Amino acid sequence: MVVATKAIVFSAIKYSEADLIVCCYTETAGVKSYLLRGILRSKKGKLKASYFQPLTQLELIADHKNKGSLDYIKEAKVAVPYQSLHTDIVKSGLVMFLAEMLKNCIREEEPNTELFTFMERSFQWLDENDAVANFHIFFLMQLSLYLGFFPDTTNIEEAYFNIMEGNFQATNTSNYCIEGERIENFKLFFELNYDSLKTLKLSKNQRKDLLELVLTYYSLHVQGYQKPKSLAVLNQLFL
Repeated sequence: MVVATKAIVFSAIKYSEADLIVCCYTETAGVKSYLLRGILRSKKGKLKASYFQPLTQLELIADHKNKGSLDYIKEAKVAVPYQSLHTDIVKSGLVMFLAEMLKNCIREEEPNTELFTFMERSFQWLDENDAVANFHIFFLMQLSLYLGFFPDTTNIEEAYFNIMEGNFQATNTSNYCIEGERIENFKLFFELNYDSLKTLKLSKNQRKDLLELVLTYYSLHVQGYQKPKSLAVLNQLFL
């Protein structure tokens, strides 16, 4: 079935000498993987390899066979031309990390318009703004809402956060309960939006500890979770 859909690129992997296998999150069908034959050799085709950088927002005409095999893209164009996302060294590090996390956590081949819109708007904000040191932590916390395990903040004033249960509590009831500075910093993110992220001042070590907390939380709530390989690069950029 030929469809027109918006899409966000998660990854592009070289296959054979001139082909790419591209994984995208589409607005109409969720996660889709495409085989792009000869794209690394062709200079005159409708598809260009530069379109398939991580987190690029595209408009596609694609053939979805829905048989569990690789699909095909007939036409593609960039829907939102980024100005800094792939050229700024810090943002490109964030892009690599977040694209890997998204591919790791989202596998459903079904539409989720709210999730797509959230990603679409988040990456446009990231492209347009410079104060982005806390972006990845806030993004992952908000993403957990769409993935179904956003923390329960009913008792957010309590000292402990239970990373298995996803709630705040007054006492230490298991090895999954964490207290201390990083939990207090964790709580601050529930009061923010993207435009107020720059008001939150964290040291590099505080930010690193907080990201480790968020990733541990993901590891307990995402089936088949794998630690992102790009985390080491990200830590180098922010340390």
